[in-house]
Amino acid sequence: MSTHQQRHPQTLTAFARDTLQGLSGIPKKLSSKYFYDEQGDKLFQQIMRMPEYYLTDCELEIFENRKEAILQAIGRRHFQLLELGAGDGMKTKVLLRHFLERGVNFQYQPIDISRNVLLELEESLRSELPDLQVKSLQGDYFKVLHELRGNKAQPKVVLFLGANIGNYTLEEALAFLRSIATELNPGDLLLIGFDLKKDPETILSAYNDPAGITAAFNLNLLHRMNRELGANFDLQGFKHWETYNPLTGEAKSYIVSLKGQYVFIRALNRSFYFDAWEAIDVELSRKYSIPELEHLAEQAGFAVRQHFFDKNNYFVDSLWMVK
Repeated sequence: MSTHQQRHPQTLTAFARDTLQGLSGIPKKLSSKYFYDEQGDKLFQQIMRMPEYYLTDCELEIFENRKEAILQAIGRRHFQLLELGAGDGMKTKVLLRHFLERGVNFQYQPIDISRNVLLELEESLRSELPDLQVKSLQGDYFKVLHELRGNKAQPKVVLFLGANIGNYTLEEALAFLRSIATELNPGDLLLIGFDLKKDPETILSAYNDPAGITAAFNLNLLHRMNRELGANFDLQGFKHWETYNPLTGEAKSYIVSLKGQYVFIRALNRSFYFDAWEAIDVELSRKYSIPELEHLAEQAGFAVRQHFFDKNNYFVDSLWMVK
């Protein structure tokens, strides 16, 4: 319990508000979306270059080897190409370049909540793909999709890549995908990435690398809270811990308190107590089997058109059509 007068939630930033809600719960929880400050972005770039982190290479391999098959499966020469959470666009550029070379008439519309991300992406696309038509859209995914829904003249192809769907629980994933289907028109397409169930050792190594980069990435969240929220987390008093359940396909990341300790967060004017060995739930990365993802598609209002795999069957980009 706090010995301080708590700040009113309406006066807090979203980060502070989410922290208050997460650390007040049982079990304690923090959102992985706050991993990505400047230092977090740098650490995640390092993670993507680790030999153990197979996800990026697998999806890149799929796009490089199956780009023509993906275009044929889309089956259209004229469409809007929307991407939810475009990031740096490294993998997407493989498809964009191929579509341009094949004379496809399309406009690329990356959607992201971060204006900075979109500006950096636009700059790199102008330099690397000067012939590409780009129209960036800043805002909430569903709000932007809703605004575009009235345009039925051009069919839409939506990209949701990088196994981002795995950061949602099954119930959240279903709600998310149903919302996408609702904001699209029948016949519109979704190309979505899934990390597949595989050797548990392979999965654990991707999130618990021996170099400790993933641990630094997760613990950087406490650094960020110290800097932005005026917290006094002692990082030596916490450790990163990863688990994988091969039955559910859930890889889960935790930050574990090594001792009984209080942490004061100035932005909340409140102290929180952490028991020795108490865990903070910070990230879910769910892995799917093909029957599971096909069932998810069906429940969400999509028909599966085609799967595209890497050579090891570690990853799949699956093309779905709105029913």
